[in-house]
Amino acid sequence: MKPVEIGPGIFWVGVNDKTTDLFEGLWPVRKEGVSYNSYLIIDKKKAIVDLIKPIKTEEYLIGLEALTPIKEIDYIVLNHLEPDHAGLLLTFARLAPQARFVCSAKAAEMIPRFLKVEGGDRFLVVKDGDGLDLGEKSLQFFSTPFLHWPETMMTYEKSQKILFSCDAFGGFGAIHGRIFDDEADSLEFYEKEALRYYVNIVANYSQRVVAAIEKLSAVTVNIIAPSHGLIWRQRPGRIIELYQKWANYASGVKEKGITLIFGSMYGFTESLTDAVARGLARTGIKYCLFDGGRTSVSYILPSLWTMEGVMVGAPTYEVRLFPPIRNILEMARHKRIFGLKAAYFGSYGWSGGALKEFRQLAEELKWKVMDTFEVQGMPDKNDLAKAEKWAEKFALSLLQTQD
Repeated sequence: MKPVEIGPGIFWVGVNDKTTDLFEGLWPVRKEGVSYNSYLIIDKKKAIVDLIKPIKTEEYLIGLEALTPIKEIDYIVLNHLEPDHAGLLLTFARLAPQARFVCSAKAAEMIPRFLKVEGGDRFLVVKDGDGLDLGEKSLQFFSTPFLHWPETMMTYEKSQKILFSCDAFGGFGAIHGRIFDDEADSLEFYEKEALRYYVNIVANYSQRVVAAIEKLSAVTVNIIAPSHGLIWRQRPGRIIELYQKWANYASGVKEKGITLIFGSMYGFTESLTDAVARGLARTGIKYCLFDGGRTSVSYILPSLWTMEGVMVGAPTYEVRLFPPIRNILEMARHKRIFGLKAAYFGSYGWSGGALKEFRQLAEELKWKVMDTFEVQGMPDKNDLAKAEKWAEKFALSLLQTQD
């Protein structure tokens, strides 16, 4: 994809990735794709803001060279050191020998060990509020530690009021041909992928998101240019509002709704799940259904993050909770998805055990277990009818609870 001008003398020079299966080796992106956004600022001095993952390197370099000789670049701004943003630093240290590396003090400390680049006097260490004059354009730097690494910062171009926010305000989803929010074929798709990205990547640092938004409120932002996903030029406030909302879910009131997760070996728990879903549907409550044995946790976490109720259906497996379901709950614990209202249902053969382990995990998650329902072996018509009524009761208890 060719470079795109996002403002006078400021260009998107990123690449799209539709071949990587797992982002960070964890999160599926093959179907949706992901962009690695990099930006070139041309003035008396020339600066790149963030590099890309070492993928499509030739395409990236050709795009840059179409705008300016790489050897003439004066500054490489490193908002964040993960390899999808800084993995080409060693290459650029060679191709742009005069360029200085603009970064936080923590980044300068990390780079020699983490990226094996000896910066020496090429480092230009900046702190919160520092500026860098490029000519008619000037940059200001905002320290945003642990959003989501300790060295992270954001860069603000003052003349055009463009915020280069790196991982913050980003999202999954390739941006082939249309890089702006007002050009997107389906803004709903990108907002959904931004939520998945938020919960998968950023959610553990929600307090830092709130702090960053408060800090940025001191400046006017006309365009938000993150390192992944859409560039927000028509409604930059929209993605800020969404991130604020998602961050508040970490400690505040969630949406009235239920995440219904099940796993099944021979169809017994699945048939119970069908009955549970019928009961939920009768109440009109919003619910999202996931087969935990076949669905990546990446797609389940956003529902757990946003909804106040969770129903977990799983059989006993070797006197323990069915492993795919246990793995989902352990990831929820890792992402600090605490305080949900929960219910468990499932089946067992000659001996139980799943319910006991579920209760243990729920206690660690600070989930309030409202009710449970188990059957031995294949559920009969009476079991299914009871499961339906049981689910309806749970849903109504959520709907009747005052926030």
